[in-house]
Amino acid sequence: MSKEIYLAPLEHAAQNSLILGLFLPIQSGAWSPSTAPRGTSWTFDYNARCAVRAEQLGFDLVFGLAQWLGKGGYGGKMQFRDKSTDPLLVTAGLAALTKRIILISTVHVLYGWHPLHLAKFGATIDNMSGGRWGLNVVTGYKRSEFEMFGLEPMEHDFRYEMADEFTTVLERLWLEDDEISLDGRFWKMKNAYVSPKPINGRCILVNAASSGAGLAYAVRHSDLIFVTSPVGADPQKACEALPPHNAKIKDGARQLGRTVRTIINPHVICRDTEKEAWTQHKAILDNQDPVAADNFYKTFVGGDQASWKQATREQWVIGGNVHLVGTPEQIVDWFIRLKQAGCDGVQVNFYDFLPDLEYFGQRVLPLMRQAGLRAGLTAHAA
Repeated sequence: MSKEIYLAPLEHAAQNSLILGLFLPIQSGAWSPSTAPRGTSWTFDYNARCAVRAEQLGFDLVFGLAQWLGKGGYGGKMQFRDKSTDPLLVTAGLAALTKRIILISTVHVLYGWHPLHLAKFGATIDNMSGGRWGLNVVTGYKRSEFEMFGLEPMEHDFRYEMADEFTTVLERLWLEDDEISLDGRFWKMKNAYVSPKPINGRCILVNAASSGAGLAYAVRHSDLIFVTSPVGADPQKACEALPPHNAKIKDGARQLGRTVRTIINPHVICRDTEKEAWTQHKAILDNQDPVAADNFYKTFVGGDQASWKQATREQWVIGGNVHLVGTPEQIVDWFIRLKQAGCDGVQVNFYDFLPDLEYFGQRVLPLMRQAGLRAGLTAHAA
């Protein structure tokens, strides 16, 4: 089955010069271990309102992360991320509430999953959503998470060897119309079969790799790759470092006869004036929960993952991969620069999601259309 057929939703999104996604705040505290005032909530109802409004505004996709934390999350008085819902189930719920927007779920595929389980669950949500479901494949890296499932931590490159077999089997279950038996290196099946199949052949596959082994996996399997700035959250430095990083990824895919798209995660703080935007940035930092911030930061500077290493503790208090702070015009200028740096899309997050999303829709999106970053979609009233 041709790529044009099975990637129909993503190809439709790519008619825009810059794909636009929203990171859903399905974990308490979202991205910022700060107690500055906001109404952002981890609840399904709140996230459903975010997803529905994003669709009305013309966003292309919504996305939720997955995590496994102990009691109290990252700690502190706010117990940062103590509560977090499961993105696979959240997107299943959103399937009935939305009509056009792509729904992507994150799954740690090595935490006890069998490819047959995920092939069936994914095909089901894909049919529930009319062919709009995608899977973000995560291998995991935290010792504490592996131990929650009674597993020993696995060496970095070995995890991607396992993920390669897992995803290969997953794709076969979606694409092949015969029962499958195999005796693989990591998984076995006898007469396995999935029906109904995903509507467009196979589901969209996503990954957020940045290491050599991770990118080798991603260019072979993924349609959309979440890239991270190799130099931290400063957008100026990011736009200087990203062109060779994006080019390497896309060249690797071309060598395999594939096309991949890259998307990056900006935390957007946008106000009428630059002073107001930086005042909000300062408020987030000034109201940080120091214990939660310390624990959150340690998570990303430790471990064997290659992403995020250059982000500072202060940048992690804000959250997101690059920080875009300023007026609507300045935010769009940064989007243009990220596009010029080779990014095919942005997956934005906010501090106070619903009001910030509304402001973004009313003030930033029209400027994105004027700049040619977005097709002439008209936002619908709430």
